[in-house]
Amino acid sequence: MRFWIVTLAACFAALFGLGSAAQAEVVATFYSQDFGGSFPHAFVKLEGTDDVTGAAVDTNYGFTAKTISPALLMGSVHGRLDVAKQSYIDDSDAHFSVRLSDAQYKALMAEVRRWAAAQQPSYSLKKANCVHFIAGVSRSIGLKINPQTEYWKKPKSFLREVKALNPAVLAPIE
Repeated sequence: MRFWIVTLAACFAALFGLGSAAQAEVVATFYSQDFGGSFPHAFVKLEGTDDVTGAAVDTNYGFTAKTISPALLMGSVHGRLDVAKQSYIDDSDAHFSVRLSDAQYKALMAEVRRWAAAQQPSYSLKKANCVHFIAGVSRSIGLKINPQTEYWKKPKSFLREVKALNPAVLAPIE
């Protein structure tokens, strides 16, 4: 009899999410934008609810140069985090989504803060561009990346490679 009571209680807890660790209800969707006059070309959009604070999450982050000029070709320039407008997101390609645990969400936000606090000049086409930012975000949530990738300057190709290296990622949740 005790076995059935314990089993029933376990089923009830699993069905209603009782007794398990809280999970963030935040989804990270990874995007790229074809090259052109707008930046960043790779970014991550976060949507959902932070279970720790209860706050709604609806934002996105990319990393870009503060000023787009020929100086980008010469070396490092001042960089900044960028939050894209909805029209930019609508014109971008969503590659995949990841439903984040609380720990993953916390790690992702720590990576975003790390890039925001980087010593200037912080943007470099060769060492710290939008793809490098997305690589850091990807690693922060446990995704595999190819550190020897040939796509450090090709956001769409890089995100396709990340998706191929991580077959468990979800189709884009928009």
